[in-house]
Amino acid sequence: MHGYSRLGRSSTGSGAVSPSPSPPSSPRFRRMYRRRGVLLFAPLLYISAMLLYMGTMGFDVGIISTSKGNSGPLGSLYRSPEVFQHLWPYMEAENNRSNDLMMNVWNTKLRQSWKPCINLKNSQSELPKSNGYLIIEANGGLNQQRLSICDAVAVAGLLNATLVIPMFHLNSVWRDSSKFGDIFDEEFFIYALRSHVNVIRELPEDVLERFDNNISNIVNLRVKGWSSPNYYLQKVLPKLVELGAVRIAPFSNRLAHAVPSDIQGLRCLSNFGALRFSEPIRTLAAKMVDRMIRNSSSSDGKYISVHLRFEEDMVAFSCCVYDGGEEEQREMDIARERSWRGKFRKKNRIIKPGAIRMDGKCPLTPLEVGMMLRGMGFDNNTSVYVAAGKIYKAEKYMAPLKQMFPRLETKDTLASPEELAPFMGYSSRLAALDYTICLYSEVFVTTQGGNFPHFLIGHRRFSYEGHAKTIMPDKRKLALLFDSPNIRWESFQRQLREMLHHSDVKGGEVRKPTASLFTYPMPDCMCKQATGKNSTKLRR
Repeated sequence: MHGYSRLGRSSTGSGAVSPSPSPPSSPRFRRMYRRRGVLLFAPLLYISAMLLYMGTMGFDVGIISTSKGNSGPLGSLYRSPEVFQHLWPYMEAENNRSNDLMMNVWNTKLRQSWKPCINLKNSQSELPKSNGYLIIEANGGLNQQRLSICDAVAVAGLLNATLVIPMFHLNSVWRDSSKFGDIFDEEFFIYALRSHVNVIRELPEDVLERFDNNISNIVNLRVKGWSSPNYYLQKVLPKLVELGAVRIAPFSNRLAHAVPSDIQGLRCLSNFGALRFSEPIRTLAAKMVDRMIRNSSSSDGKYISVHLRFEEDMVAFSCCVYDGGEEEQREMDIARERSWRGKFRKKNRIIKPGAIRMDGKCPLTPLEVGMMLRGMGFDNNTSVYVAAGKIYKAEKYMAPLKQMFPRLETKDTLASPEELAPFMGYSSRLAALDYTICLYSEVFVTTQGGNFPHFLIGHRRFSYEGHAKTIMPDKRKLALLFDSPNIRWESFQRQLREMLHHSDVKGGEVRKPTASLFTYPMPDCMCKQATGKNSTKLRR
């Protein structure tokens, strides 16, 4: 017996191949066919070049090094330091000029205006009798946990279950022992959802006694990734009603993107309304945001935030080659073996760093981020906040970024050691500080993908009338630019300003059926509003 749920109850038969029609004799049509031929063959030529470069796959295992002394296709080599040395005099010549780019980065005429508009069933003063208790385990870093929490709320609403505050799995990579209440405001979370989903801090004693006071004795349902609402109704709900409590662990990406609108509404409410950071995080983050605003007085309090993924593990995992020679290769081999034992030494696996770089998969160095921003038109007076973990060889790689942007801040420069002390050793709490400072920046720059930028871009769209205000660089194009030591400054600027414009255009994209509303909150969490209204700033 099921309990109450949110959803209630031209070819030819001869096999001969007909000859291709000849192009019309008109010169206009001949030109059209030639253009189509170029468009058809361009992708084939690109693929052929990539395959030719990657070579024949052999039976040896290893990384084929691509160093400065080697030649290779354009975009396959790390020559950014050479490009910087060539372009730095031109950047210096533009220092301290009156630059109003920070005041006019985004063209409001390019987009429609949206406002928060969450589709939920009517609030209920008293929820229907619960079908049982849902216990989930969130794994991963801060935003992977956030994803699991929001999906858990949606599933609890779908099944009319009582959600127990999610447990956090101690991840071997993140090594953060924080509990839900250390990162998020637990009391506010329960209160914000009270009219839609019942949430409790822990299982009642009488329920726990039925399982010998051990949560591990509660059946753990192995749910496949991206499961549909019907799967939960047909497979999970009967077990929930029968047993009174079920566990789902792990619970990462266990609910499909496409769900009914009121279930999407619960995701929206959870992410944008119910999940706020704990009081200690909010207090310090607010101080740090205020300091960034004060430091950005020359641009009316507006600053850039950059999510920089150049930690040792990220560089090692990418298998990209930079300019560290044998020492870098030795350090990367050690890091890969430490974190992914044997993964990169599998038989028949050949890794081509040059091909990875050409495909835009290499993490941008701090130097490359700085050159990109200067090429786009941001000058040396621009305030920049860098959100990152421990940067690989920070003293070496951060120096040129500081040279281009002297008004550069990080957590360690923006807050005192005493202020940061309670957060040290807890990667998710430190990431929450970064998240907040990035949320309030005028420009956010993403460099390597992942859950942090995906959630932040969506949160910024929700907060800034549907526009992400985010630079999402074309890293394939950047690989070509940064492998051109003799490029003219004017050409460099023109191509990067086109990239900035493209980010502006893409900033207001709406969600496609296979995409996540956490990145694209329109139209599930927002409604179009009449044009001509003044932009409203996000309130802290």
